[in-house]
Amino acid sequence: MKLNPPENTKIGILSLGREEHPLVVLDNFLADPEAVIADAALQKFAHINPHYPGIRAELGIAATEALCEALSPVLGEVFGPAGTRWEAQGWYSIVTTPPARLAPIQRLPHVDGLDPDQVALMLYLHRTPHGGTGLYRHNATGLESLTAETFPAYKAQLEGDIAKSGLPAPAYIGDGAPHFTCIHAEEGRFNRAILYRGNTLHSGLIDNHAELPANPATGRLTVNAFLRPVRG
Repeated sequence: MKLNPPENTKIGILSLGREEHPLVVLDNFLADPEAVIADAALQKFAHINPHYPGIRAELGIAATEALCEALSPVLGEVFGPAGTRWEAQGWYSIVTTPPARLAPIQRLPHVDGLDPDQVALMLYLHRTPHGGTGLYRHNATGLESLTAETFPAYKAQLEGDIAKSGLPAPAYIGDGAPHFTCIHAEEGRFNRAILYRGNTLHSGLIDNHAELPANPATGRLTVNAFLRPVRG
């Protein structure tokens, strides 16, 4: 996995929501995205995570190390002290679950964990007209991210919300109503990568009327990775 050098990559840094969450947008991310798609086609995909609405195949160590090395400067600038070493775990991912089969947790915005130091990478390698990423605010609490301290109150309030109005209908999330508000919708443009804190409330923006093929060449293929500062 060869990334384009900084001079060939367009980088944008946004500050979103009341909590001013950083979102890094990197266009023209890979030097040869077609080679990465071809590699994905050789992998054995499977349902390996009950929360992800589709299939995944783990990235190799060489790929995750390349991501960490190339992204360390911007990660240090935006998310952590300069000079921090990073480690990562990543997957090829394809959304394949029909809306009618979504589990209750998949119909709501989610976080990837409660650690604000963990950074999520989403690299879009599809050419579908949908499949970006939305960031959300929980209306009742005003929270846009969750930590170990805020999660209990959020969980209790969300359970109360659902007790009153019921679960959302089986469908992929759009504007988040009635319990959430979408504070930003990032377009899933081909060969675009985004970075954001994994504890921000977010969701894939999937067209509920689109076909969701499992083929890496035609489906909603992404590379997802969780990057963490090396401690100790």
